[in-house]
Order: sequence, then structure tokens, then C-alpha cells
Amino acid sequence: MSWSKKCYYAAAILFIFGCTSCYHVVSSSSSSSLCYSEESSMCIKHEKWMAEHGFSYENEKVKKTRYQIFKDNVAHIERHNQEGKHTYKLGINEFADLTNEEFLAKYARSSVPSFNVTSNQSSFEYKCTKHVPHRLDWRDYNAVTPIQNQGDCGSCWAFSAVAAIESIVAIRSGKLTRLSQQHVLDCNYEHDTCEGGLIHNAFEFVIKNGGLASAIDYPYTAIQGKCSNNKPSSLSLNITGYSVVPQNNEKALLKAVANQPIAVYIDASTFQFYKSGVMTGKCGTRLNHGVVIVGYGKEDGVKFWLLKNSWGRGWGENGYMKLKRKVHAKEGMCGIAMFPVYPNV
Repeated sequence: MSWSKKCYYAAAILFIFGCTSCYHVVSSSSSSSLCYSEESSMCIKHEKWMAEHGFSYENEKVKKTRYQIFKDNVAHIERHNQEGKHTYKLGINEFADLTNEEFLAKYARSSVPSFNVTSNQSSFEYKCTKHVPHRLDWRDYNAVTPIQNQGDCGSCWAFSAVAAIESIVAIRSGKLTRLSQQHVLDCNYEHDTCEGGLIHNAFEFVIKNGGLASAIDYPYTAIQGKCSNNKPSSLSLNITGYSVVPQNNEKALLKAVANQPIAVYIDASTFQFYKSGVMTGKCGTRLNHGVVIVGYGKEDGVKFWLLKNSWGRGWGENGYMKLKRKVHAKEGMCGIAMFPVYPNV
């Protein structure tokens, strides 16, 4: 078949599916064609994905590279979901043209904790809690602010710390206020940055600073900027200290979450395409990300922790994740029990 006829049939197929930008690639040169023959449906999927997320590439070479990664990731996602033996589903999201190594380098850069006792550390006051509900979701108590997106900045440590502060203040005062991660990112005394940081350093900053600005007064930019520490505090109650939950102890962690959302470090290496259900299976303990446990429960016979993440509503269950609870490993699933920490009021 001549090239002109090939172009004609490819263009006809793509016109039916509305993939005009693919047709532009097809008609430009045969060597750069992504939307031809058996590739057409995958290319259309890629083009629609680009349009949905507002992505574009600097040149055709980069686009080809990203397309191949996208294609491999989609194959992995579809294979996982078709196996029908998992308790969770994967889905195509905004991270679909990144390798797992690239994804972790961008979005999971929390520092591995190296904890020194300070004057602001308090004892674990929930050890005597005797009864906990079978399920709990702090969102039902107006104690969790909406999901946000940290973007390309590795500021999960600030997001998890601020979310834990927002929640305990709401529980104690009845007033839920979105607070500023940017204030912590710009002004923290340990100079933790978009390259990663420690959750308890964020608590230390809020305590020593005597407050924290609102997200409205000090909005998030996903870039560390110059400190503007002249914004009014929006804390209705002051943070007086913070506590570490007994490490590698899911029973203690359950008692803590029954009283307030808890910030945790976690190994997010397998989280890139999580979509729904209870995440189970192999998972490491190389702590590289910070999230907040905002509840727990049981789904289809599997007990889970409910996690609030900071990768936007397009990831997971509208920004949330269910992670298997009560596993044999003392560290918990993905190391969730290794270093839980929470603020005190």
C-alpha cells in the first residue's frame, strides 16, 4: 500500500475518534508516526491523556520517549486489573508517562527520619485507650480539609504535618481551617525544602513560631520562596508539642488514630497507579513519603488504613488510599508503623 493511502486510512480512523493531533503526527513523516496501524488506539489514548492533563512535549523525540513509557505503563495497569486476583485496582493518572524511578524522584522525597528527642516531644498519651470503634473516618466529623496537590515540589512532609495540625485543631475547637504548607516550606528553621524534609521539623516550626498562617493568606506555590513570616496565625488553638506513637506497633497506632489523624512516613514505591480498593501485596520499608492516616475500616474482609495523600484528586480514590492494616510485619504495610507522629494541643 502506498504511503498516501496509508495516511488516508490512518487519518480516517483518527478523524472518527477525534484525534486530530495524532493525525498531525501521522501526516508529518512516516518515521515519526505514532498513530498508525496497531498503534493507533494507544496513540489516541495518549493524546487524550495529554489533553486531559494539559501536557505537551518540547519536541517529537521527547514525545516518542514519553509515549513508549506511557504505553508500557498502560500495559502494566491493564494486565494487573485483568488478572482479577487483587484487592485493588490500578488506573491511568497524570503520572502515566513517568518511569517509577522518575515518579519517586519527583513525588516521594521525604527524608528518612533521624529523630532526636527535644523539649517539645511529649509522651504517648493514648496508651491507656481501651476501646476503639470498629471503623472510623475523620472526614465524617468535619476534621479533614480537601485534598491538595503538592506538584513537582517534594513537600509531602509539610503537607502531612499541616494536615495533622488542621485535624487536631478541628477536633478540639470545632473549627476546620485550611492552613499553609507554603508558610512551613518557606520559613522552617531546619531549612527543609522541595527536596524533602521531616514531619516533626514542621511541628517544631509551628510551635516555635507561635502559629501558622492560613492557606488563603499564604497560598501554596509548589516552589520554595522567600519567607514572609508576617502573616497572622489562623490557629484557633496553639500547638504545644508533638508525640511519637510507639514504633512498629499497629495496635498503638490504631489507638492513636481513634483519637486524631496521625502523620506517617511510608514507602510509596508501589503507589504510582493506585486507583481504588485495599492496597495489598509486596511493599518495601524504604520510607520516602509523608501522608496522614485519617481513619480505618474493613472492605471485602480486608482491614485497612485510610490515607490522605497530597497528589491531587486524580490519584487514588479522589486523593485517598486504603492500605492493608494488621499485617504480619511489625513495620506495618509499606512501613506505615515505623515512625508515626502527631501534634498536641
